[in-house]
Amino acid sequence: MVDLARRNFFKAKKLTTAPAIRLPWVLNEATFIDGCTQCGDCLTSCPENIIQKGDGGFPEVNFLKGECTFCQACVENCQQPLFAERALAPEINAWDLDISIKGDCLAVNDVFCQSCQDSCETEAISFKYINSSVPQPQIKLSDCTNCGACVSICPQSSIELTPKNSVGEQPTHTNRRVI
Repeated sequence: MVDLARRNFFKAKKLTTAPAIRLPWVLNEATFIDGCTQCGDCLTSCPENIIQKGDGGFPEVNFLKGECTFCQACVENCQQPLFAERALAPEINAWDLDISIKGDCLAVNDVFCQSCQDSCETEAISFKYINSSVPQPQIKLSDCTNCGACVSICPQSSIELTPKNSVGEQPTHTNRRVI
């Protein structure tokens, strides 16, 4: 079998992979990589089973498996100082993630679907009639908790959450497909 990654290297093709979504309330990526012992305590403690081993054996969150309930079991079971002190600053969000709706969304392609809205407890996703007979998704970022409930329920896997910054870093302004 041919290793395509090596061939792409010689062809000077840059393969990009989506950055990993680390555990909630992680201080920053560098602290996480340096301090994580890859013991697996967070994987076994997650009641939703959304934490999996990623590249290099480091844990990452996979919202395709389900949503985060912010139970803090992973934080409580980790012996390393990798997390922001949530108890001291409850206004800190678990993640700083960009949310986007890709072009293969059923509603965007005029097929009636509102499964993401139905799964959103905070009602951050709503549907409005905009120049179409099928209502279009709109995301109210101020209400979104980045729990990922909308990701796993989407029949087209059209909703994508990607990391912007770590908890302690300043936010950057990126283009996101939020209607």
